[in-house]
Amino acid sequence: MEIADDSKNSKRVVFVTVGTTLFDALVRAVDTQEVRQELYAKGYTHLLIQIGRGSYIPARSTSDNGSVAVEYFTFSSSIAESLRSASLVISHAGSGSIFETLRLRKPLIVVVNEDLMDNHQEELAEELAERKHLFCAHPRTLHQTIASMNLDSLLPYPAGDAKPVSKLINKFLGFPED
Repeated sequence: MEIADDSKNSKRVVFVTVGTTLFDALVRAVDTQEVRQELYAKGYTHLLIQIGRGSYIPARSTSDNGSVAVEYFTFSSSIAESLRSASLVISHAGSGSIFETLRLRKPLIVVVNEDLMDNHQEELAEELAERKHLFCAHPRTLHQTIASMNLDSLLPYPAGDAKPVSKLINKFLGFPED
């Protein structure tokens, strides 16, 4: 996967997003000592957590203690800048968050919300993980996923081509072909 080499930069940010959902299990998972230690061991310096509507508040910290610095916020009008500046994204399994991150060619760990019924998001995350576009985890396995992840094993997600769909719609509507 073509990932920018930012190892020369002193700040390597992990951006965590729950979208507009309530996903305290993910926020709790990234707030554990195990996850913070694994991120630090992988060279990440900052953890920025978007907690959404959740009630769990992670502990803020600075990097002075030999660990990642932690900040959080509830919502933002746009998370695009946070995604762009991230060295790693940890996200809920919403398709919008997944595909926006993949489009930016950012390494991604998708954490499945096990509390959702009829979880089609898990199917999407597992399929994309099987195709090596991202890593898939559950809140209880996140620290193990981080410890074992090899970013070089990820493959870029191919950009979609809307032309075949456009041609089919035009043909259905009776428009002339280009």
